[in-house]
Amino acid sequence: MSTPHLMIPGPVESEDDILAALSQPTMPHYGPLWMPLFNETTDLLKRLFRTSYDMLIIPGPGSGALDAAIGSMIPPGKGVVVINNGHFGKRLTQIVESYGLQPWVAEFPQGLVANPERIREQLKQWVAQAQRTGSSIEALALVQSETSTGVLNPVAEIARVAHEFGLAVIVDAVSSLGGVELDVDNWGIDICVGVPNKCLAAVPGVALMSVSPRAWEMAHRNPARHGWYHDLRTWAYFREAWGAWHPYPTTLPTNVIVALHRALVNVFEVGLETWFSSFAKTARHVREALALMGFNLFPDPAYAAPMISAFRVREDVVCSDLIRYLLIERNIMIGGGLDELQGRIFRIGHMGRARLPEMAEAVLDGIHSFLISAGLPVGAARAQ
Repeated sequence: MSTPHLMIPGPVESEDDILAALSQPTMPHYGPLWMPLFNETTDLLKRLFRTSYDMLIIPGPGSGALDAAIGSMIPPGKGVVVINNGHFGKRLTQIVESYGLQPWVAEFPQGLVANPERIREQLKQWVAQAQRTGSSIEALALVQSETSTGVLNPVAEIARVAHEFGLAVIVDAVSSLGGVELDVDNWGIDICVGVPNKCLAAVPGVALMSVSPRAWEMAHRNPARHGWYHDLRTWAYFREAWGAWHPYPTTLPTNVIVALHRALVNVFEVGLETWFSSFAKTARHVREALALMGFNLFPDPAYAAPMISAFRVREDVVCSDLIRYLLIERNIMIGGGLDELQGRIFRIGHMGRARLPEMAEAVLDGIHSFLISAGLPVGAARAQ
């Protein structure tokens, strides 16, 4: 089997110019040959995050950077409010628990958006409850685009609620950075984490993290240490002591960052609004076409993320058969459901080359052909 076309929630299929940048001769990760490109990359990231805060490029996955943020900022015995309406909200809860911290979990059904007003009412109770026990809640953590369900949470509104209670805000923007509006400074986000291998159409290998002055201060005040690499104080030391030529504690994957730089240049050459609209346009087309075939969106369409579409499986369709057919017969890879949604939904990514019209048509034609091959009814619009 040849390498499949990736229409999963990530990683994505990159354009040729990004792959060409990745294959350039390896550069040193420090010194005058490297730092101009590194500095330009961080400046472009600040434009994308819309922040004046410090920007870190950390080798590893986005989950590793979120782990570092929570473990570094929150002292033992303190609490973190976690917004959980899907698999990755659940992961944030697991990270909080792994440090022996108290998770205060605002649960919302999978497929539904996190409601800011309900969060406000819960915080009124929880903050007072934590204080009565001699503890405190220090931060609120949430996922912007919950890729397990296709829901886009209202980060700006939820962050405003968190600020009413003096909480720091930690945002998982792993699957939303570069795909929808994100305004770190104006929304008051203290830690925001993204990756290159989703909406930016680059390759895996690094996490991208903005760090506010408040987040640095919280990390420095934390009496606990949980290792070296995932401690933000380690990164702060190298930024201060080695900043001019090596502002990070380890070797960076320079080829990955060269490819990231190319991807960021591509985004800003197109323009952010045009780039965002490319996801929304493809998502709208795929959703309308699959609705005619009897597949409905899993989330409320009003809160569906434009970078990925999660569909309920028709009662007469076996999800695994559909996914297998597309992979074997059409060389297209889509995603299934996670956890209790396995077999109940399938997920189509619109990131990387999957946002292109020809890719959207390929997956739609593949699903249509699957229905015909299985002897199942198809939508009249594509059956003609």
